[in-house]
Amino acid sequence: MRYRERRALRACTDTRHARRARSLAVAALVLLVARPLAAQTLRAFTPDDALQVRSVRIADVTDDGRRVAATVQRRIDRLNVDHRRFGDPTYVAPSLVQVLVIDTRTGDVRSLYDDPVQARGFRWDPAGERLAFFMLRRSAYGLYVHDARAGTTREVVLGTGKQIASNSSLVWSPDGARILLSLRPDGWAEEARRAFLDLTEGPIVVQDSRNDFLAWDRVRNLGLRAVPALVDAGSGEVTEILPEQPIRSPHFAKDGSFLTYVKATPKKTAYKRGQGTEYEVFRLDLAGGAPVSVMGPRERRIAPRWSHAGDAFAYAEKGNVFVRRLDADSAVNLTADDRKPLSEDDSTKLSFTLDRWRADDGSLLVRSQQGYYLLDPDDGALRQVYTFAADEEARPRLSVEGWSDDGRYLFLATSAADRWERGLLRYDLRQGAGRDLVRDAGLYRDWHVSKDGRTFVYRRSDGDRPDEVYVAHGDFSDARKLTDLNPQLADVALTHSELVSYLDVDGRKLYGILYYPRGYEAGKRYPLVAEVYETFFDNGYNENMNLITARGWFGFRPSVNLRIGYPGEAWVKGVTTGINTLIERGLVDRDRLGVHGTSYGGYATNLLITQTDRFAAAVNISGKVDIISFLGDSPKITTRNYRAAEEGQDRIGATLWEQPLKYVAHSAVMFADRITTPLLMLTGEGDWNVPATNEREMYYALRRLGKEVVWVNYMRAGHGAGRAGTPEDYRDHWQRMFDWYRTHFEKAKEKAERKRGKPAG
Repeated sequence: MRYRERRALRACTDTRHARRARSLAVAALVLLVARPLAAQTLRAFTPDDALQVRSVRIADVTDDGRRVAATVQRRIDRLNVDHRRFGDPTYVAPSLVQVLVIDTRTGDVRSLYDDPVQARGFRWDPAGERLAFFMLRRSAYGLYVHDARAGTTREVVLGTGKQIASNSSLVWSPDGARILLSLRPDGWAEEARRAFLDLTEGPIVVQDSRNDFLAWDRVRNLGLRAVPALVDAGSGEVTEILPEQPIRSPHFAKDGSFLTYVKATPKKTAYKRGQGTEYEVFRLDLAGGAPVSVMGPRERRIAPRWSHAGDAFAYAEKGNVFVRRLDADSAVNLTADDRKPLSEDDSTKLSFTLDRWRADDGSLLVRSQQGYYLLDPDDGALRQVYTFAADEEARPRLSVEGWSDDGRYLFLATSAADRWERGLLRYDLRQGAGRDLVRDAGLYRDWHVSKDGRTFVYRRSDGDRPDEVYVAHGDFSDARKLTDLNPQLADVALTHSELVSYLDVDGRKLYGILYYPRGYEAGKRYPLVAEVYETFFDNGYNENMNLITARGWFGFRPSVNLRIGYPGEAWVKGVTTGINTLIERGLVDRDRLGVHGTSYGGYATNLLITQTDRFAAAVNISGKVDIISFLGDSPKITTRNYRAAEEGQDRIGATLWEQPLKYVAHSAVMFADRITTPLLMLTGEGDWNVPATNEREMYYALRRLGKEVVWVNYMRAGHGAGRAGTPEDYRDHWQRMFDWYRTHFEKAKEKAERKRGKPAG
C-alpha cells in the first residue's frame, strides 16, 4: 500500500476514535490475557526480518513545523562496507536511506526517490519551502534542492571543478539565496589516496616520534582539508570565501552581512583530551576583507552558542558562562559571583552549563545542579526559574527541547527515573508552573518544537515496535501518526519488554530491561540470554533482543555500576544479581543462562566468565581480551585506546606504567585458566576498533588450556563481526549464536537432570 493510501485509511480510522474509546479499554484487558495465545499464532522474527526493518530519523523540520525531512534506513542498507579502507579519506562507506518529505498539515508523505540513496546534510531553507542536501553520485557528492511546493528535485550544478567535501556542513544564508559548504582543494583526492596506500601497502613504512603527528593522524588530518564556499542555490555559481582551512560552527549574521566560525587547527598528536588542537573564533565580512580574529588562539575547545542576531556568542567553561560580543575586547564571565556552595553541608560550588539564547537575545537559559535559570547577557543578573527535586537519583530526567519565540514557554522532555513514564512538559516562565502536554509509557525521541511553540514533531514507539513519526498541535489533543513504515511486521511476534529493578552486590539499585520469549506461558521457566554493556533503561524496538526471544528464550539487558579503577567488578556484581531477581520470580531456568556482548560488551562478557561459572554459554563479539596489547594494536584510531584506558570508557584511571597490575587485572586472557564457560568468539577481519588478533589471543589460550572455544572470523566484516559484514555474514552470525546457545542449553539441562536424579531428556 502506498503512503497516501495508508494516510487516507488512517484519516478514516481517526474519525472513529471517539466512539471506540470505551471498547479499547476493554480490548486492552482482553489482549493482555490473550497475549501468549496471540503470540503463538504469529510467526517468529528472523534475521531476514531484521535486515528489512525500517528505522526512521527526523533530519530537519521547518521553523513552523509544517514540513519534515526524514530518512528511513534498513539494516541491509548499511552492510557491504569495505572495512579495509577505514581511514582512507577518499572512501565513503555505503549508508543508503529512503528520503521522505512529510507535510504535517495534510499528512502527505512523499519519497523523493524510488530506491534508497546515499544522502546526507538535509536542511530546510529559512522560508521552509526548499530542502537542500548532498547525494553521492558517481563517487562524488552533489548538491540537490527539493522544492516542496512544486514537488520537484534538481541537482545544483556547481560552477567549479572542485568536489564537495564528504564531511561538508550545509548552511543556508538568511535570505535563502546561497548555501555555505566546503570543497576539496585541487589534487586532494590523489594526495589523500596516496597517503593511505603508503601506510597500508608500503613497501616501507617509517614511524618517527620526532614528527608532530602519528602517521595515521597525518592521514586523518587530510580529511580536514577544505575550501569554504558560497553556492548560489539557483545558478550554482561558486564563491570561495576563504583560503583552504577547516572551519566549525559556521553562523550567519541575521542580516547575512557577515559570517562567524571557529577555526580548528591540529598541532600535534595528543594523548589526553583537550590537547593537540588550536581553536580560534573569526568574523568574516562577506562584502570583502580579511577575517578578523574574535577570540584565541587557544588549546581549550570552544563551543560557541551564537545569538540570533549573530553579534555575540556565549560559551560555558569550568562551571562559568561567558559572553563575548563582537564589538567588545574580551569575553565577560557572567556567573563568577553566583558560584556559591550548594549548601552548608556541601562545599561543592554551583556549576553552570549553557543551553540557549532567547529568541530576542534578551536572556540566556542556563542550568546548574539545582535547576534552570535566566541569565541576563548584559549585566549578569541571574534568576532561577525552575527548581529540581532534591533527590537527584529519584527526580525525572529533563532536557530542553524548545523555547517559544515570545519567551514565555519552555518545552522540556521528561522521563521518570524509576519507571517508563515519558513525555513533554510545557513550563510557563511567567507563572512558574508546568503542564504535561503528554506523559505515558511510550518512548519519545527526536523532539522538534516549532518557533511559536504550537507544533510538535517527534518519533514515538510503544516500547516494543519500531519508531514512527508523529505530529501534535497545541495541547496534544490531536496527536497523530504520520508514517507506517513496517507493515510487514503485522504477522510477526515481536517481543514484549518490561523494566525490572534489582540491587547489585553493593546494595545499589539498578535497572534492566527484560524481553519476553515468543509464546510466553506464565508459570513456566525459560532459558535466558543476557546482553551486557554498561547501563540500560529505555526500551523501544531492539533487533538483538527480538532475535533472541524469537527462539523461545528470555532476553535481558542488565545495568551495572562501573567504578573508575575497578570496572571489572561491575558485571559480576550487577549482572548476576539481576538474573537472580528473575530466577526468584519463577521466570528463568537457572541452569540455562547465556551471556554475550559486542565491543565493550564483549570485553565485559570475557571478564565476567573469568569470575563466575554460572553461564551455560557465552559469546564475545568484537570485544578485546587483552587491554595491554589493545593500547597499540589498532593504529588507525591512533591514540584513542590509550585515552579510553586512562580516562575514558575502560575506566582504568591510570597509565600502564603507573598501575600495570590494573591492566593485568582487566585483561581476561590473563585469567583464561579460570574459564569453564564454553565461549564462542565472533570477529571481523577488517575491524579497525578491536582487531581480530586481540581475540585470537584468547582462542589460543583456551585451546592450550583444553577449554571449549570456537573462533569465527568474518573476512568481509568489521567491528560487530558478521553484523558488520555482508547479508550472508549477518545470517551466519546469528545462526551460529542460536546454535551455540541451543546446544549448550540442552547440555546444561541434561546435566542438571542427571544431577537431580531425573532421566536425561
